[in-house]
Amino acid sequence: MSDQLKLDIVKLEAAASKLRAMAHPMRIAIIELLSNNKKLSVTEIYESLRIEQAAASHHLNILKSKGILASRRDGKQIHYSLKNNTLLEIITCINRCNDAA
Repeated sequence: MSDQLKLDIVKLEAAASKLRAMAHPMRIAIIELLSNNKKLSVTEIYESLRIEQAAASHHLNILKSKGILASRRDGKQIHYSLKNNTLLEIITCINRCNDAA
């Protein structure tokens, strides 16, 4: 088997885990919101998306646990940001596919 055909199972499993975490409309909305704003508090996120604070926290925790988001505490506020903009390319690709359908 050539080097190009060898698959790194660990990397594939990590990628699949991130994709599963992203595979929810609200989580995609959170990622898109953070892509436009760079850093937002939980309050800014749930108010922008018009969802309850508990729902926002649930989705944010999932995205953070899979390494998609970073968080930083500032007093009582927690601010979230994207760890890597590469994931935005996946969302852009999905949006293009939906536009073509």
